[in-house]
This record gives sequence, structure tokens and C-alpha cells, in this order.
Amino acid sequence: MKEKRFVEVYSYGMSNAAKIFVDKQTGVNYLLLGAPGSILLGCGVTVLVGADGKPIVTPVK
Repeated sequence: MKEKRFVEVYSYGMSNAAKIFVDKQTGVNYLLLGAPGSILLGCGVTVLVGADGKPIVTPVK
């Protein structure tokens, strides 16, 4: 089985409606927002950026 590329590092909300994932190859952080209770109601993913507009990158090992 292949190793997972993304790892969840943070979740928030009653239904984990907000999550942050880190790409283990690049270190780039992504934010996933979803409607509580059902993915059918909508969700979205975006790159997290800092105040300078550059992607937030977690150092990878």
C-alpha cells in the first residue's frame, strides 16, 4: 500500500467542518472547508497563504 501524501494536522468544528492538511512531499498547507453533516452540501479547498501572499509551507523531513 502506498504511503499517504497528505496528513491532517488540524480540525475544527462540531463536524470537523474546517481541516488543515499538509502535503508531505512539498510541505504546502491546504485548508478544507465543508458544510457540516454532508459533503453533498458543498466543500472547498484552498492553499493557506501568509500575510505576504506566499503559501504557508511546513518543513518536510
